[in-house]
Amino acid sequence: MKTFKIEGVEFITLGQFVKAAGLVSTGGMVKPFLEETKILYNGEPENRRGKKIYPKDKVQIGKDVYIFEHD
Repeated sequence: MKTFKIEGVEFITLGQFVKAAGLVSTGGMVKPFLEETKILYNGEPENRRGKKIYPKDKVQIGKDVYIFEHD
């Protein structure tokens, strides 16, 4: 399980997370990545780039599981 810190804001969107985590190199790659990749948000399928992720949420992308914390 990997930890991701949300810094300075209440939440981060799924699209922002994918880019910040280095899963894509540009913002233009976010939408195709989300359409082609199986992602689970708190155990439920999710692919909306605007989905808000809050501290204590879990996101699974492939075999990697991320837990979110506040700074």
